[in-house]
Amino acid sequence: MLDALRAGQSASRPAPPGPVSSAHSARRFASVSGWGASLHLTPEQRDFQALASDFARGRLEPHAAGWDARGEFPVAALREAAGLGFGGVYTPEDLGGSGLSRADGAVIFEALAYGDVPFAAYLTIHNMVSGIINRHGSEAVRSRYLPRLASMELLAAYCLTEPGSGSDAAAMRTVATPADGGWLISGSKAFISGGGVADVYVVMARTATGDAGGGGGGAGGGGIELGLGVPPPPPAAVSAAAAAGGGESAKAGGGGGGKGGGGGISAFIVEKGSPGLSFGPPERKMGWRMQPTCAVSFDRVFVPSGQLLGRQGEGFKIAMAALDGGRVNIAACSVGGAARALDAAAAYAGERSQFGQAVASFQASQFKLADMATRLAASRLLVASAARALDAAAPEATTAAAMAKRFATDECFAVALDAQQLLGGYGYLCDFPLERIVRDLRVHSILEGTNEVMRLVISRQLQRAAAS
Repeated sequence: MLDALRAGQSASRPAPPGPVSSAHSARRFASVSGWGASLHLTPEQRDFQALASDFARGRLEPHAAGWDARGEFPVAALREAAGLGFGGVYTPEDLGGSGLSRADGAVIFEALAYGDVPFAAYLTIHNMVSGIINRHGSEAVRSRYLPRLASMELLAAYCLTEPGSGSDAAAMRTVATPADGGWLISGSKAFISGGGVADVYVVMARTATGDAGGGGGGAGGGGIELGLGVPPPPPAAVSAAAAAGGGESAKAGGGGGGKGGGGGISAFIVEKGSPGLSFGPPERKMGWRMQPTCAVSFDRVFVPSGQLLGRQGEGFKIAMAALDGGRVNIAACSVGGAARALDAAAAYAGERSQFGQAVASFQASQFKLADMATRLAASRLLVASAARALDAAAPEATTAAAMAKRFATDECFAVALDAQQLLGGYGYLCDFPLERIVRDLRVHSILEGTNEVMRLVISRQLQRAAAS
């Protein structure tokens, strides 16, 4: 039955079977959802898995519902996770990190997501920002930021999505103009996880049209959508922003295949507290409620030249490379959330009696559980394969990441929905984790590149291979 059962049921509510025992919770990776979870792992990865699972069980599962209900960003718990090495998964050890691989990270994020999906998802974003700084920052920048990011003394956010450009990220209109000793950034970003709370923002802005180092545009260049895929703002809003000198000016660049494209975009580090940096009100969301999400605005925000990441014009390539890892990680989070949903459904079906027999004895329930377990196992294997491809810098790594993201986020959401159906009315109640897991997993097919864009990435690679 459900391990998140609220103590003390109402006398008017039918009492469900008792909560899952601590022994059942401790057997998580020997459970139906964990079948095969360790078969492909190294001994070290099994240790990482156990460490993250213990933290999820002890520190996340008991508090996730409260964080969700209150919209509370659990900074203290995040820093506890950082104390275990989860704040700098890919950061080199000499800079305070764990120095682990993508394959290691996928194991960790799946195990954490079993306890709380958005908690693990925020950690993936934070680690993505650290990874960008590690790969593209100067030695001074790396030394300044990475140790404090690894400890999560500093929290990170990633600013790419804009009100008028989601999947067509190359159409961004936030601009960075040269200034004495640096750059002035003007524009706006939308749906930024950690916005207003984070201390360090990696910001993509257009520095020129057609700078070297770009690469494709919009969906054709890989496509990014870290936000929630909104339509462009109305013309009046665009005109107002342009009049104010903001990032919505039509002069800033075109769409994916038009003027501007992926070239001319650069990556910068912006610190919280910079003059001209401001934040919108928190968005009210279906899921991921423990993460603050808001618009981030830049009104001639000065950024020193040393805060440029990589070379001018390389921002789109930097973003695309970062998103390969981000897609694998969000897929791993989907697997973790679906694993918990499947465990809850399997336990409930085995203990809930209807018509004089356990729900699990009905063939319809057996077939549903079998399909759920198969979807979960296939998702986990695709994630592991894509993570290893990234570690090996394999030519097919981008396609593998897109496949893992597309498949795992769709199939794991389906697993959560089926689990909710098996629990009947209990699956719909906020007293149980299923409805929260469903809400939290829903966005995974939208962010980090919509699943429609993932299909384009996969299909175009197939076409290129066929033509070669």
